[in-house]
Amino acid sequence: MSDRAPRTVDRLLPTEEAQDLVALVRDISRREIAPKAAEEEGAGHFPREVFRLLSASGLLALPYDTALGGGGQPYEVYLQVLEELAAVRLTVGLGVSVHTLSCHALAGYGSKDQQTELLPAMLGGGLLGAYCLSEPASGSDAASLRTKAVRDGDHWVLTGTKAWITHGGVADFYTVLARTGADGPRGITAFLVPGDAPGLNAAPPEKKMGMKGSPTAQLHFDGVRVADDRRVGEEGQGFTIALSALDSGRLGIASCAVGVAQAALDEAVAYATGRRQFGRPVADFQGLRFLLADMATRIEAGRALYLAAARLRDAGRPFSQQAAMAKLFCTDMAMQVTIDAVQVLGGYGYTADFPAERYLREAKVLQIVEGTNQIQRMVIARHLAGPETR
Repeated sequence: MSDRAPRTVDRLLPTEEAQDLVALVRDISRREIAPKAAEEEGAGHFPREVFRLLSASGLLALPYDTALGGGGQPYEVYLQVLEELAAVRLTVGLGVSVHTLSCHALAGYGSKDQQTELLPAMLGGGLLGAYCLSEPASGSDAASLRTKAVRDGDHWVLTGTKAWITHGGVADFYTVLARTGADGPRGITAFLVPGDAPGLNAAPPEKKMGMKGSPTAQLHFDGVRVADDRRVGEEGQGFTIALSALDSGRLGIASCAVGVAQAALDEAVAYATGRRQFGRPVADFQGLRFLLADMATRIEAGRALYLAAARLRDAGRPFSQQAAMAKLFCTDMAMQVTIDAVQVLGGYGYTADFPAERYLREAKVLQIVEGTNQIQRMVIARHLAGPETR
């Protein structure tokens, strides 16, 4: 593995507070995350202690209102924090994005009493959340989910299985979308379920090609009772809540993709300038120089795209199309950049002694989560040309 420190991205941040925040993130990344990242990923170790540290530092609450216990930071800043974390370890960067997603329903649609009672602990109390939308038979077609919630007095009884749940089995709370009415999107309701609820059990984690330190598991709801005061929003409003969360979540994935790509570029540059062949650094050969230039340009374009979408969100303007564009472009870009990074390192890039192969394996999942890139193309096309005719 290269012993050169990654280059620091020159960021144009809106406030001095944001500059201090990014400096804090870089310090935590350097001291607490980077030294163990490769070893723990290889061993499949989930760094729960890192998430407790991030929570204590206010980094799990950044985009939420200070009145709710949040950090009061715009998405433009929050996403750049995610990028910094993902560049060091995707398990951490994507984990923060998932936690933020899991708090979205309560922060945006919960009652004042719910927010006052629950959000401070969720945002800064050392807790970790997860988001439960996908099921074994309903991934991209989320509106066809089958997990049921049946009213029983002042409680709901949840039965069914959720799939591909990041933090499945280790989260303290789950935002769960379940069917309370007829088929289709209008019959779905959101609930906040404690991680230790009786009848809630996690299957063994999936054996993945990358992000081995981040547990992804099915969750089985076997008659899980949830009080009605843990229902979020109105009955039948769940699908609307889910879609609003996904728009923001896609920006989180885009920024994580840029972070992974930046880490791969840094590794490729360090190797190319230090490796000598035919009596000179391999970075002197035009073929590699052009490859590095293309990698850097793609990364800058991706960063600009996700920041442009974030600024629309911060301004209160529609950003769904731009979020889909950012997720699509940035994750496809990260896949290409990590492939190129392995090529720059040659045979060494194909070994676990260097992190380039890990970046390549991690980049792949980003083209799948928060809606596959085929789904992103459908979203973009609908904005341009309207719904498909049938």
